[in-house]
Amino acid sequence: MIRVIVAAGLLAQFGMPGQAHAQGADYVRVPAGTLVSVLAGDADRGPVTVAAFDMRILPVSQDAFRAFVIAYPQWQRGQAVRAFVDGGYLKDWATPEHPMEGAASARPVVNVSWFAAQAYCEAEGARLPTWQEWEYVAAADASRHDARADPAWRARILNWYSRPVGGGPGDVGGEANFYGVRDMHGLIWEWVDDFNALLVSPDSRSADDPDKLQFCGAGAINLQQRDNYAVLMRIALLSSLGAADSTSSLGFRCVRPISSKEKS
Repeated sequence: MIRVIVAAGLLAQFGMPGQAHAQGADYVRVPAGTLVSVLAGDADRGPVTVAAFDMRILPVSQDAFRAFVIAYPQWQRGQAVRAFVDGGYLKDWATPEHPMEGAASARPVVNVSWFAAQAYCEAEGARLPTWQEWEYVAAADASRHDARADPAWRARILNWYSRPVGGGPGDVGGEANFYGVRDMHGLIWEWVDDFNALLVSPDSRSADDPDKLQFCGAGAINLQQRDNYAVLMRIALLSSLGAADSTSSLGFRCVRPISSKEKS
């Protein structure tokens, strides 16, 4: 499986302790359950078990990320290692420490790389969610844990993708879903930990034709729920990115694993 080599310890690499900037961000407990992933391939189309975890209720805001780059100046624009960020990193900020004057601090931070997002989560004692964790929560509407079979719900989400983008994303704080998590849809795209492994499934890795792995379309053959265009668009975007890339509509949120003490 293609994975990002530097998957953790991004703060430790600079000799900086984690969790220095944590501001008591609100997390909510997501209970364990099962999910038939849209990425399920020929060999794994049955439900998979998703362990319980805690998820940030809201995407990380500009204000929260500003506190992070002040605490960890090595992640400021112009200071971050170029292998970890591209030229568009925080390009919408007025200075390396401040978003544009007048920009709503409650807006989600965008133009951040996977590396920067992962480092932020580490500093909050967390990590980026896996695709299955993100998909599990994103499948819910306000009253159902899995609304994906509802054509009206899918159409409502797809409508967001069809709207022209202008002026950047709005403020965080949309309607809570079944789990109490907000803004999973309709505001921004979000990084996941395994973003660059989404189109490579276990059955395709063991296929007779080794050339199959050279093409993204080969992975797409195994995608389920092909009429769920919004999710497929998200997969296509994430799969097209490198870990140092950033876009004006891509932000993130963090999750925390549940300790064995909490489980007992």
